[in-house]
Amino acid sequence: MELAQTIAAMTRGAVMPNDFMSPASELPAGASKPTAALSLAGKHILLVIGGGIAAYKCLDLIRRLRERGAIVRVVMTQAAMEFVTPLSVGALAGEAPFTALFDANEEFDVGHIRLAREAEAIIVAPATADLMAKLASGHAGDLATAVLLATGAPVLLAPAMNPFMWNAPATQRNLARLVADGHHVVGPNSGEMAEAGESGMGRMAEPIEIVAALERIGGTQGEEMPLSGTRVLVTSGPTHEPIDPVRYIANRSSGRQGHASAAAAARLGAAVTLVSGPVQLPDPPVARVVHVETAEDMLEAVMTALPADIGVFAAAVADWRMPTAAVEKLKKTGPAQELSLELLQNPDILKTVGHGPKRPELLIGFAAETETVVQFAKLKRVAKGCDWIVANDVSARTGVMGGENNRVHLVMQDGVEDWPEMSKDDVADRLMRRAGEELRLRRKERA
Repeated sequence: MELAQTIAAMTRGAVMPNDFMSPASELPAGASKPTAALSLAGKHILLVIGGGIAAYKCLDLIRRLRERGAIVRVVMTQAAMEFVTPLSVGALAGEAPFTALFDANEEFDVGHIRLAREAEAIIVAPATADLMAKLASGHAGDLATAVLLATGAPVLLAPAMNPFMWNAPATQRNLARLVADGHHVVGPNSGEMAEAGESGMGRMAEPIEIVAALERIGGTQGEEMPLSGTRVLVTSGPTHEPIDPVRYIANRSSGRQGHASAAAAARLGAAVTLVSGPVQLPDPPVARVVHVETAEDMLEAVMTALPADIGVFAAAVADWRMPTAAVEKLKKTGPAQELSLELLQNPDILKTVGHGPKRPELLIGFAAETETVVQFAKLKRVAKGCDWIVANDVSARTGVMGGENNRVHLVMQDGVEDWPEMSKDDVADRLMRRAGEELRLRRKERA
């Protein structure tokens, strides 16, 4: 009944005024608030709905696309019709969805080719494991896969599946193949699954996230894509080193700069893997996000994600950890009792990569300092084996740690660039464009 009422309200156009423009807090890190329906107004968007429980979110996705002035056509797989009805989809899209490859009413003029050619962008949501596998292998046995194989338009995939399916080697191979083929990806997110007791990475991105990702893709069409064809690895956020079941060692990093860097790299055409410590930020729309807790977890994830063309190590990794975390909560045993903790030094992830066999062609580290910032950064660049260090002052007076803005110094072998204060999104965009330019120059010199 609730779903039926929702559909009826959408069909009547009963949309709250503020719903047209979602607040910035709903958007992924690195995304700017949509200014209106301008970027999608009049655009022919084809939505391919896959067969998963998340298909119900496509009803809201259609509504949000049409709010922004998009002309929406829909292709439904046979499995999708087990979760949402063509009648509901058609009522929201304004025309009946396409459901069959061999439809006498549509194929008289090669309908699947016409759909592929008329679409200015295609969204696949939910992009199930099966649909991604078929697309990666070039199958064209139904209408959805035939259209996707025949199109030259940008394709945005919104994966959704069980966490075990998402993390399966076959799925990750297919994902890498699709990204290498030029497809864009948004999500998945982490959270509770439809199955009782199941949680983890695999929830489809929310409709507002998908729309924001599509707007960014549309905004880059025809623009220079300086990172097209490159693989970028980004680390972000803090690490949490457990003391006991309720306490841990960490720092105040919010992950904003790292997440913004990952989003900027993807926006500029790169296939991005983000390795993120615990943060209160939504995953940016990149090819893959790996969530970790500790420094040792992060090192393992980084080494698995390599090789990469560019490495951006923005994570604020905890320097120390307990040899073994206490199994039970540590208790105070007296009013003046002192507690001594034995700590071990964590692995130095940046140094390990910088001096290792899998070193990226361009390696960028970050230095958060509270005094003599540039001098310490110069020493760190050499010690860690980096090409560049992005250094900033994170003392309390600056408000950088956890804040919206940043003022950085780009420390290189041949000099230092002092950048003015700007938003972390702008820092990320400028950094990734500089990285793309540097990579191009290096490769041109070697050619």
